[in-house]
Amino acid sequence: MNTLQTIWSALTTPNTTLTNILGIPLMFLDLTVCMLFFTTILNIQSTKRQKITYVLVLGVIANVANFVIPPSYKIFFNMIVWPIIIFFVFNTTVIKALLAEIVPMLLASILDFIFANIFLSVFNVTSEMILVIPIYRIAIALSIYLILLLITRLISYFKINIQIFDNMNTKTKMLLIINALLIIIVLAMQFYLITFYSSTMPLSITIINIIGLIAYFVISLYSIISSSKLASTKQDLESANLTINSLSILHDNVRSFKHDFDNIVNSIGGYVVNEDIEGLKKYYNQLLEECNKTNNLYALSPKVINHPAIYHMLATKYYEADKENVEINLNVFLDLNEIETRMKIYDFTRILGILLDNAIEAAKVCEKKVINVIFRKEFSNDMIVVIIQNTYTNKDVDTEDIYKKGVSSKENHSGLGLWKIRQILMRNNNLNLFTSKDDEYFTQQFEIFK
Repeated sequence: MNTLQTIWSALTTPNTTLTNILGIPLMFLDLTVCMLFFTTILNIQSTKRQKITYVLVLGVIANVANFVIPPSYKIFFNMIVWPIIIFFVFNTTVIKALLAEIVPMLLASILDFIFANIFLSVFNVTSEMILVIPIYRIAIALSIYLILLLITRLISYFKINIQIFDNMNTKTKMLLIINALLIIIVLAMQFYLITFYSSTMPLSITIINIIGLIAYFVISLYSIISSSKLASTKQDLESANLTINSLSILHDNVRSFKHDFDNIVNSIGGYVVNEDIEGLKKYYNQLLEECNKTNNLYALSPKVINHPAIYHMLATKYYEADKENVEINLNVFLDLNEIETRMKIYDFTRILGILLDNAIEAAKVCEKKVINVIFRKEFSNDMIVVIIQNTYTNKDVDTEDIYKKGVSSKENHSGLGLWKIRQILMRNNNLNLFTSKDDEYFTQQFEIFK
């Protein structure tokens, strides 16, 4: 009985040492609950190993910091370390790492403020007593964790995920990162003021600060998301214009072919009547070339090229090649959306653009101006292959030297394109690029593994 009385007395009286000791397991619990919350709402895919690693590493760092770093600097230290650990452990983006800190921190701060004021009113204690009396600190912490877990369950049940950040362009991402960093700085300052000046700061000022901070975050986020949607809409309109151009050219080709159909049949009949097989072969090859152009335009369709970014890239390069009288033969034998499950689409379109630019530059100076582009999948080793072949004149080109920085066989070119591709390949262990050549074609074979 005396033991229970002693324990209760220790929990209900000011005891800084016991509060700090109990804060060690509470820190691990806090990190676990917040991790479940931000991985759910931000749709961060994670393994059990990653979750355990995150909680243990950040838990140990935070607990050591509580005993080593002075309280006035501890807040800033934790807010700097937190997103860094998230970024590396969960292998996520900078934006999600920052939001994984900001969103649960804002919510936890609001809940902490609400429960602290309830305790102040119900138990008639001061804010200093709440910080040093263990039972109050434990009760408030567990109440916050319970609410966060309930919110996490609701988010998971209704599948409320923030996924718009995955499709933002680079400029919008930079704006959001800068905005998030500013919010973290402001949050750290607010926590510092509330922690050390809560006894002298009027309650109304604290409430206004929290409301203002939340309003700033929500309005900024809304503005950035709206800007991202406008940029996405602009890209969709550009893709629509390219589609319209393709359909217009296709329509003109079909009309022209239909108009000349009788003449074509009569011409073939003339060769047949005269038994001019050699002339018929030559005429047939010319006719086949014209038909291939029409077939390529059929292939240049959003239904076939079903990824908007890849479609936009291929359509743009097709018209650039057409201006140089370069023929692009396009063959797509897979669902292009699968590429995005294996690598960043930004990196893929960058590689594709560089390879097509090089192919157009080489083919346009040839007598036979041809580029063959093939998308296919090898099911035996679960590999996506993109092959780009082009005619070329420089038969002595070194297939190794072209990847060196500053090396280019073209005049007035920096020679950085293929060097940039090699940098991307070095960052990803599931990508390969093989370069080969023969008497007719220069070939780049880009391989994407699972």
